[in-house]
Amino acid sequence: MPEDMERLPRKLLENLDPGEEVIRAVRKQPALEKPKWLVVTDRRIIIFDEKILGRYEMTAIPYERVKQVYLRSGVWRSGFRIETEEGEKIEMPWMDKDAAREAMEAIKEALQRISVEPPTIVRRKRLASEEWVLNKPREQITRSYVARQAPAQPATPAERREDPLEKLEKLKKLLDEGAITREEYEVLRRKLLEEITSGER
Repeated sequence: MPEDMERLPRKLLENLDPGEEVIRAVRKQPALEKPKWLVVTDRRIIIFDEKILGRYEMTAIPYERVKQVYLRSGVWRSGFRIETEEGEKIEMPWMDKDAAREAMEAIKEALQRISVEPPTIVRRKRLASEEWVLNKPREQITRSYVARQAPAQPATPAERREDPLEKLEKLKKLLDEGAITREEYEVLRRKLLEEITSGER
């Protein structure tokens, strides 16, 4: 259980999905008002801004939508910037240095669990500061998209023998929706065409 778990706002805990696990929780510091939280779960990153009189603002970013996470650590404090696939940038300054590093590691591990290729991390060490830039692998978009299209029940033997022409149509749809690049499309299309021609022999 994260060290700050017992201090998490009740309203934040009420917004967790059933079975969602909190891995790391980091508070903004110093905070004269109620603190902002950066919460890393096994499914998403949550920015929670607790306000007085029970009010709050919450932004939840599923890992499929994360494009880049940037962490800058100074002598005492650290700050996060999270960029989504849609180009939105969310800033979280004034965070505990060690807790912020642990949160970055937790985000990296969460992305590794749901992607084929590992996320890349670039670290730059300077005299009084350090920067971490975590970039999500491009293929994860395709993998998560395909996973959402997969049938909930195990496929029967007949369903597993999918028509290669139907596969081509689905592949084209992935390209049109931007889930795969033109280069990826061409490689997969050639493989399917080879499968069709070999099956006709």
